[in-house]
Amino acid sequence: MNRTTIVSVGRHLAGTLKKHLGHVEYSNARFDRFARLFGRLSGRPIAFNLALAVILLWVITGPLFGFSDTWQLVINTATTIVTFLMVFLIQHTQNRDTEAMQVKLDELIRAVEWADDALLDLEELEEEELTLLKQKYVSLARAARDKAKQGKPPRSRKAKPAPPE
Repeated sequence: MNRTTIVSVGRHLAGTLKKHLGHVEYSNARFDRFARLFGRLSGRPIAFNLALAVILLWVITGPLFGFSDTWQLVINTATTIVTFLMVFLIQHTQNRDTEAMQVKLDELIRAVEWADDALLDLEELEEEELTLLKQKYVSLARAARDKAKQGKPPRSRKAKPAPPE
């Protein structure tokens, strides 16, 4: 199957899914934009300073409310809610970043002639398969370090010539 056929099939499938899941896609796109914006904002110093100010305000109001159970319940409830929501936003951001990085790494593997194409899409392998591949590369690394200790030059990585156009 050539690249054009794969791209064509992919577009057809994407179009079919989009038609059937259009409302879900819109909702996901809104959440994605919100999560990215909130993730960027929550990682800024101003967000930390704002959280610190809220805590200081809460501490200062302690004597006004006699350090009551309600006073303590307010901060406990607020921090629990914020933490609960942040878990989902952080996980979404991590998933998105990981997927983007995997696509970039797959493209680098695909683009480098002497790279092993079997390493494409490793994140989809079962744990056992991944362990076997890792053992292979651990062995290669050990062998390379042993050669280096013996003063032997590293393996040459000459790229294969590009195919004629």
